[in-house]
Amino acid sequence: MNWGKVVYVFFSLMSLTSIAGFLYEQSAVVLFVAASVNVISTFLKIGVRNLLSAELFASSLVADLHLIPAFIYLEIVGNIEWAVALAIGALIANVFSMGLVYIESSKTHDEY
Repeated sequence: MNWGKVVYVFFSLMSLTSIAGFLYEQSAVVLFVAASVNVISTFLKIGVRNLLSAELFASSLVADLHLIPAFIYLEIVGNIEWAVALAIGALIANVFSMGLVYIESSKTHDEY
């Protein structure tokens, strides 16, 4: 078992579920956790040399660039609607990222 891939997929999936948690319970703490986990996920994708690594990294950056402004809109501006809209964008980016992870896993599984 490739433990590096386990950690990498764990943080990617944790980011996705944390965003879903924010959409259910619109709390600044939950949004901060979602953004933090997503940033960790992005850092784990730096330097990965897989088939779809550029696409995975780009989708993670998109999610970061949605979650960080969402937190700012929620805490500083006080606009929950914009925060939710940006979180939905991050959710879509992470769903796309997880789809790429599944495609990549099936491609590497076929090679064995």
